[in-house]
Amino acid sequence: MSTPFIIGHRGACGDAPENTLTSIRRAAEKGALWVEFDTMLSADNQVILFHDDSLLRTTGTDALVADTDWRDLQKLDAGSWFSDQFTGEKIPLFSEAIDLLEELGLGSVVEIKPSEGRDEETARLSAQMIKDHWPAVLPTPIISSFNEDALRVVRDCVPDIPRALNVWKTIEGWQGKVQSLGCVALHSRHELLDETTASAIINAGYDLRAFTVNDPEQAHILSNWGVISIFTDFPDRF
Repeated sequence: MSTPFIIGHRGACGDAPENTLTSIRRAAEKGALWVEFDTMLSADNQVILFHDDSLLRTTGTDALVADTDWRDLQKLDAGSWFSDQFTGEKIPLFSEAIDLLEELGLGSVVEIKPSEGRDEETARLSAQMIKDHWPAVLPTPIISSFNEDALRVVRDCVPDIPRALNVWKTIEGWQGKVQSLGCVALHSRHELLDETTASAIINAGYDLRAFTVNDPEQAHILSNWGVISIFTDFPDRF
């Protein structure tokens, strides 16, 4: 599906703490029309925006997200690690992010980021949230994941929502995987791409998006290869 060339990565995570409502709002202020963020489950199965299995890096709490209930996650400071300016920033619920997207008129790539062993339930609950609560006024989201099991669950739960396979270590075997998962796009770490590979993906009929691109010169090269969108920490650089 058509997306703008610039998609804010975890909101605008070069300018605000990642996967927070402030980061999403900052992306809009910086001119992004779409954002990407990660969904994960709390111990009590609340769908939240978070990236790491551990809470340590962005909250200073030495615990796992999967072992922590939502009521305890609410108490954590997810902003001061980035800057004192963001002290008190909270980990948001996916539902809160959806409300903000509607307020701002932003499209979104929703990356399912399951904790270890919670692939299917994270995908199912994230997909159900989209099915039940996605605003009709917004573009249809794209659901992406590195986790193939999660994408299979999404395919079965919400078959009409477009899916994208994320690749980090290697791009080899991409076509068989996207075909089996019914994906419409491949999201690749930009370092894995060259012009020949990009052409092969695009000529096979798939949308190609690249992450994480913060250099305008690199973005120009990728655009010339036919990459439809880039994920960037700094939407206003482009």
